[in-house]
Amino acid sequence: MTVDEVRALPAVVDLPTAARVLGLGRSAAYELVRLGAWPTPVLRLGRLIKVPSAPLLELLGLAAPDAM
Repeated sequence: MTVDEVRALPAVVDLPTAARVLGLGRSAAYELVRLGAWPTPVLRLGRLIKVPSAPLLELLGLAAPDAM
Protein backbone atom coordinates (compact mmCIF):
# COMPACT_ATOMS: atom_id res chain seq x y z
CA MET A 1 0.00 0.00 0.00
CA THR A 2 1.15 3.52 -0.69
CA VAL A 3 1.37 6.19 2.00
CA ASP A 4 -1.63 7.96 0.47
CA GLU A 5 -3.67 4.73 0.54
CA VAL A 6 -2.77 4.16 4.18
CA ARG A 7 -3.69 7.72 5.14
CA ALA A 8 -7.03 7.34 3.31
CA LEU A 9 -8.09 4.32 5.36
CA PRO A 10 -11.35 4.57 7.30
CA ALA A 11 -11.20 4.93 11.10
CA VAL A 12 -11.44 1.15 11.59
CA VAL A 13 -10.33 -1.60 9.19
CA ASP A 14 -10.56 -5.37 9.15
CA LEU A 15 -7.56 -7.44 10.15
CA PRO A 16 -6.54 -8.51 6.62
CA THR A 17 -6.39 -4.84 5.58
CA ALA A 18 -4.33 -3.94 8.67
CA ALA A 19 -2.03 -6.86 7.88
CA ARG A 20 -1.50 -5.54 4.32
CA VAL A 21 -0.59 -2.13 5.76
CA LEU A 22 2.13 -3.82 7.83
CA GLY A 23 3.26 -6.12 5.02
CA LEU A 24 1.98 -9.26 6.72
CA GLY A 25 -0.10 -12.13 5.44
CA ARG A 26 -3.61 -12.86 6.66
CA SER A 27 -2.69 -16.05 8.51
CA ALA A 28 0.23 -14.42 10.28
CA ALA A 29 -1.99 -11.53 11.37
CA TYR A 30 -4.63 -13.82 12.87
CA GLU A 31 -1.92 -15.82 14.62
CA LEU A 32 -0.40 -12.66 16.12
CA VAL A 33 -3.81 -11.58 17.40
CA ARG A 34 -4.43 -15.06 18.82
CA LEU A 35 -1.10 -14.93 20.65
CA GLY A 36 -1.72 -11.39 21.90
CA ALA A 37 1.29 -10.15 19.93
CA TRP A 38 -0.45 -7.86 17.40
CA PRO A 39 1.36 -4.49 17.70
CA THR A 40 -1.74 -2.25 17.92
CA PRO A 41 -5.04 -2.39 19.79
CA VAL A 42 -7.71 -4.64 18.28
CA LEU A 43 -11.46 -4.55 18.68
CA ARG A 44 -13.20 -7.89 19.02
CA LEU A 45 -16.82 -7.64 17.91
CA GLY A 46 -18.16 -11.12 18.27
CA ARG A 47 -16.18 -13.14 15.75
CA LEU A 48 -14.99 -10.02 13.91
CA ILE A 49 -11.61 -8.47 14.59
CA LYS A 50 -11.27 -4.80 13.71
CA VAL A 51 -8.20 -2.56 13.97
CA PRO A 52 -8.34 1.21 14.54
CA SER A 53 -6.36 3.01 11.82
CA ALA A 54 -4.86 5.74 14.03
CA PRO A 55 -2.57 3.35 15.94
CA LEU A 56 -1.46 1.82 12.62
CA LEU A 57 -0.51 5.27 11.34
CA GLU A 58 1.32 5.98 14.59
CA LEU A 59 3.17 2.66 14.42
CA LEU A 60 4.34 3.49 10.90
CA GLY A 61 5.35 7.02 11.87
CA LEU A 62 2.70 8.62 9.70
CA ALA A 63 0.85 11.56 11.15
CA ALA A 64 -2.93 11.38 10.89
CA PRO A 65 -4.28 14.06 8.56
CA ASP A 66 -5.58 17.16 10.31
CA ALA A 67 -9.35 17.20 10.69
CA MET A 68 -10.95 20.34 9.38
